[in-house]
Amino acid sequence: MTPGSSSFMDFLAAHQPDLLPRNRQLPAQGVVEAPHGTTIVAATFPGGVVLAGDRRATMGNLIAQRDIEKVFPADEYSAVGIAGTAGLAVEMVKLFQLELEHFEKVEGVSLSLEGKANRLSTMIRSNLGMAMQGLAVVPLFAGWDVDRQKGRIFSYDVTGGRSEEAVGYAATGSGSLFARGALKKLFREDLTEGQAATLVVQALYDAADDDSATGGPDLARRIYPVVTVITDEGFRRLGEDELAQIVRAVHERRLEEPDGPRAALL
Repeated sequence: MTPGSSSFMDFLAAHQPDLLPRNRQLPAQGVVEAPHGTTIVAATFPGGVVLAGDRRATMGNLIAQRDIEKVFPADEYSAVGIAGTAGLAVEMVKLFQLELEHFEKVEGVSLSLEGKANRLSTMIRSNLGMAMQGLAVVPLFAGWDVDRQKGRIFSYDVTGGRSEEAVGYAATGSGSLFARGALKKLFREDLTEGQAATLVVQALYDAADDDSATGGPDLARRIYPVVTVITDEGFRRLGEDELAQIVRAVHERRLEEPDGPRAALL
């Protein structure tokens, strides 16, 4: 019953090590086929940060799921978007949520945003053995820094290497090359919350246009990207009606400009 370390992962390692993902038996050889989540994007604005993801999961050349959830709250002031092996990624997010909650209960205070980013880096690094078997998880982490009073974005590589995105936007997943191009083209430092939400939808639209593993807004099925906003008031997910309005406005504009809006020339 003693609390021990403020790390929930250390607690599991001491008492139930078989529950940790890194202690699973790996296949003897070959790559395991499993559903993969794809594109996640994020952008900051003066009052916070927006984190969004498409809804498609693929398995090889097949669409495994059309409405998968890829963006989750980590705690009140941060969120994680997952790209990579869907099952392992969701499990890692749940373990990360418990890690942050456990620390707060033991220490009586919340981790700093940078501390949260470091904890997630450790968890990704512990999954390296699975990643070498093709079961990689590469999330995007974003949140409101209570100490610095601004939104921040952290990206990772498969080994757990962490870097903060100083430019104010980021993308990960199979469609990240195209999404990042759209973000680079349209991002401004004075965006409003609504403009930032529209920006990430535009970026996902561009990614879906060129990457078959990224799913664009499905107007027929009313399947829209997951868009979340984190500010000094905490984590909030955009409601379906609010998001539908943004998606339809973007879609209507795309009927006139199929390649999307262009950056203004000086």
